[in-house]
Amino acid sequence: MIVKLSQDRRARRISVGMKGALVLALGLALAACGKDDEAAAPGAGTAATAPVVTPETAVSAKVSAMGVDQLREAGRKAYNENRLYAPAEDNAVEYYLALRDKAPGDAAVSSALTDLLPMTVIATEQSVGREDFAEAQRLAALLEKADPQHPALARLKGSITSQQASAAKRADDEKLSVVDEAKKKQELERERLAQQEQQQKQAAQQLVTQQAAESRAGEQRATEARAAEARAAETRAAEARAAEARAAEQRAAPTRPAATAAAAAPAAASNDLRAISTPSPRFPPDALRSGQSGEVQVEFTVGTDGSVSNARIVRSSDRVFEREALSAVKRWRFQPVGSPVTTRRTIGFNPGG
Repeated sequence: MIVKLSQDRRARRISVGMKGALVLALGLALAACGKDDEAAAPGAGTAATAPVVTPETAVSAKVSAMGVDQLREAGRKAYNENRLYAPAEDNAVEYYLALRDKAPGDAAVSSALTDLLPMTVIATEQSVGREDFAEAQRLAALLEKADPQHPALARLKGSITSQQASAAKRADDEKLSVVDEAKKKQELERERLAQQEQQQKQAAQQLVTQQAAESRAGEQRATEARAAEARAAETRAAEARAAEARAAEQRAAPTRPAATAAAAAPAAASNDLRAISTPSPRFPPDALRSGQSGEVQVEFTVGTDGSVSNARIVRSSDRVFEREALSAVKRWRFQPVGSPVTTRRTIGFNPGG
């Protein structure tokens, strides 16, 4: 009996010892985990406190080190391949900003940046919306470097700051696990890349549409210019034919009998045009507001009763004056003549007088 009790006590001591060992091992394991967590913490802190991109660092050193010709080619290629503002270090905005620093007076660079900034604003807002604050800060820094006075800049910065604070508070409240956080980051990255690709395709399509519209407008202007030139050429040809006819008449005049010439003189005198009423044309309101001046040459026929008919435009410096010039001429009146007389008058439009 005594022996059995002694064996039980030894068994209990061994059990207690084993339990102690297990507790100790557990404690050491937890301590090791704690050390691992502590070792991991600096990395997380480093990511959280990574330097924020500023306008001075928005263009990477890699891009800034490129030459003018390299930047111009890289910018054009990125533009054509829809890499408008992403990815970092390989997008049209960074290349053109670096090129502007090296060639400040390049009008093509300024034009390209003007086209790209509205898309950068939209991309920044969408990055804030999906809580991709690093990307939002990078895009905002690009925007600020391009135009420090951009009207959307203050709003975007305020939105990034407030949304970051909200996200941080929500993260503290939810206490997301490391695995969940990693999954969320991966999902955000996939979403960001997909959205960026779609946005850049849409932006590129908009640029193509805009360029096509500008091309059509240019063709229309060219067509109108050709038509105006054709009208001017027709007018010059008509004037040349009239001059040739007058010259032919003058050459034929000496061969006419003196009596015929004498008889023709009173008729010619009776056809001299003497104006009774020539009211001035109304100045077109659009031309008056813009301070535009010009002149219109009108051909018309004066009937035997002194009224005007068959008025037409021979030439004009700008079509905006033509309607008012015709309207005024049709109201003109002359003294009666022996036979209808066709003549031309030039009407001037001067906003100052």
